[in-house]
Amino acid sequence: MYKRRLNISELLEKRSFFLFGARATGKTTLIQTSLPQALVIDLLDTRTYKALLQDAGVLADLIRGNQKIVVIDEIQKLPNLLDEVHRLIQKEKRTFLLTGSSARKLKHGSANLLAGRAREARLFPLTWPEINAFDLVRLLNHGGLPEIYDSSEPDEDLEAYVDTYLKEEIKAEAVTRNVAAFAEFLDIIGRANGQELNYESFSSDLQVSPSTFKNYLQILEDTLIGFRLPGFTKTKKRKATVRAKHYLFDLGVTRHLAKAGMIRAKSKEFGDAFEHFIILEVRAYLSYHRKKQEMSYWRSTSQFEVDLIIGGRIGIEIKSADLISDKHLKGLRALAEEKIMERLICIHTGHLASRSADGIEILPFQDFLTQLWAGDML
Repeated sequence: MYKRRLNISELLEKRSFFLFGARATGKTTLIQTSLPQALVIDLLDTRTYKALLQDAGVLADLIRGNQKIVVIDEIQKLPNLLDEVHRLIQKEKRTFLLTGSSARKLKHGSANLLAGRAREARLFPLTWPEINAFDLVRLLNHGGLPEIYDSSEPDEDLEAYVDTYLKEEIKAEAVTRNVAAFAEFLDIIGRANGQELNYESFSSDLQVSPSTFKNYLQILEDTLIGFRLPGFTKTKKRKATVRAKHYLFDLGVTRHLAKAGMIRAKSKEFGDAFEHFIILEVRAYLSYHRKKQEMSYWRSTSQFEVDLIIGGRIGIEIKSADLISDKHLKGLRALAEEKIMERLICIHTGHLASRSADGIEILPFQDFLTQLWAGDML
């Protein structure tokens, strides 16, 4: 059992919410522990689903006389039900938590998104402060899906998750006849995680059009499996690239799709996964604390790079190194010349105490994450 950092009880004191999260991130467990008295309507229950499919008005009958918060699980299975939810929020002042593992059918169809009467929250895989006996190497290899992180056979469970969810349910969302191309796309995106994507090149490799390739990426975002990190372009002394990088939502899923072996300390794969880990932590923190600050990265056309920019004011370089030397700080020093950053930080995997060099904070990742989750970083 993990104490999750997303406080849904507090959110629901203000208004109704959509709660989105990829499958197996722990939405059901979070609801059971945070809202034990809630009335849960599960659309995976065949009888409930059929009754509501035939007549959305049955929802009012199911909750009549019950003043509890109403949870509707897997709302994307029955988008038309949102019209009735809207009516009950407006007329009866009901509070709903509407959960789903995909926003695609809601956002790309004609679903009623409740006209601002429900906000959106997301649940991510386990984060650093949620894991008591935190093991960095284990997390980089197996990811943060709770059942897989705890598993005695995480590789087999990851294979099952990828095969039964990503390669079946996500493919079903693709709305494409070229199932083989989409399956290959999933493998490619695992290997290309954290890279700038040349749409023309990748679409040529897949033998699909660039627009189809972009649609595949959008499917990953809509089903909460992937996200993009845009290029930061507000530098003047050095021209910046505009291409986005793309990341998957979980470290273990990424390793499995990339068909990588076990990640070992000090390897290139370790460095790539460590960078991914820090980016996922910042993303989860910003979401859980309702902070509307864009994440991006910066790379100049002259090849200076900074891994993460937060809110256009904090530049972060992420290094899987025990000792930080001048060569690790080149990108941050180039960005410092722009005089637009409030803080410049280099995060590393060593154990030396935090220090600074030329205005750049050099922090062990534990110190960075302690400050981040305590609210002292942003």
